[in-house]
Amino acid sequence: MRYLELCTLTESQIDDLLGLMKELNAELKVTALQQQRSVAAPGTRIFIAENDEKHIVGCATLCVFESPTGRKASVEDVVVLPAYRGQGIGRTLLQRIIDFAKTKLAPIDLRLTSNPTRTEANAMYQALGFEKRDTNVYMMKL
Repeated sequence: MRYLELCTLTESQIDDLLGLMKELNAELKVTALQQQRSVAAPGTRIFIAENDEKHIVGCATLCVFESPTGRKASVEDVVVLPAYRGQGIGRTLLQRIIDFAKTKLAPIDLRLTSNPTRTEANAMYQALGFEKRDTNVYMMKL
């Protein structure tokens, strides 16, 4: 397995990422243009795991932005293809994000949200040092 940060996207990588996003939500409508914009965005860093055939089998995204109360960072879109789960890929991707945030962004709070039904993922997040917060997450679809 090879781990790296995406700086550009090939057509094959776009297809791989689109497939991964479907693992998060089969109903999700993500386009190639959205994938290209995310890689090009200055506050977005996408870390991937590639198999020996150079296909993306896992990813995790770090989003950094400035707000009036200071710089913030969140982990988004952590996903590994089902055939590759249980091999430590998600953990390695998250550790890469944590290491990057420690060395390049600290001091900063690193946040993530996760569906409570994703019990294995939630256990991994807590094992890596993320603490569950007593807060509500809201969303408005526009």
